[in-house]
Amino acid sequence: MEELLERLKIKPKNKKLYETAFQHSSYVYENHLKADYERLEFLGDAVLDLVLADYLYNNAHESANYQYAIDLHLSDYIKVGHGEEESGGRFKKVIMADIFEALMGAIYIDQGYAKARQVILHIVVPYIKNPDVTFFEDYKSALQEAVQTDQKSVSYELVKEEGPAHNRTFTTEVKVDDVSYGVGVAGSKKESEQEAARIALSKLAK
Repeated sequence: MEELLERLKIKPKNKKLYETAFQHSSYVYENHLKADYERLEFLGDAVLDLVLADYLYNNAHESANYQYAIDLHLSDYIKVGHGEEESGGRFKKVIMADIFEALMGAIYIDQGYAKARQVILHIVVPYIKNPDVTFFEDYKSALQEAVQTDQKSVSYELVKEEGPAHNRTFTTEVKVDDVSYGVGVAGSKKESEQEAARIALSKLAK
């Protein structure tokens, strides 16, 4: 946690806020604690919307927040219960997006709006200014992270390639431990793998 706050250039006034921001309800229940991240997540979502609206970016959606959480390695700090851990909860899209919002809520309460705005813009603006970034760009890496807790294997198989040379269509199937989790269709092999991984991640997040 200290390493993360250092990266964000934050000197906490109330460290407990940041600990709460990473506590999933399953962890709170198992450890008989009082608060999970949900209230902070609600506040953080509002702070994100306000800051990004300020920057003429009107919507902080889940895929974007998931990308920020992945790049900040927030999964290293998330606390979930045993059952949630076993089902890959630490890497679920909805939980990681919520954790990012909760962290922003904690920063807002602890440091005030000006610091929260500075941190959010420092994280988000490079994505907005980069025309090559789409949310989410690297589903394959996210899928690999999502299954690594259970030491499962991920494989991609090109099952179909059709169409003329200038307009080919590729169909790729992704398997997790030899079980099919998604089929992606796109104009390149790489894009079809990403689409298959995106579908697989959406299934894992349910």
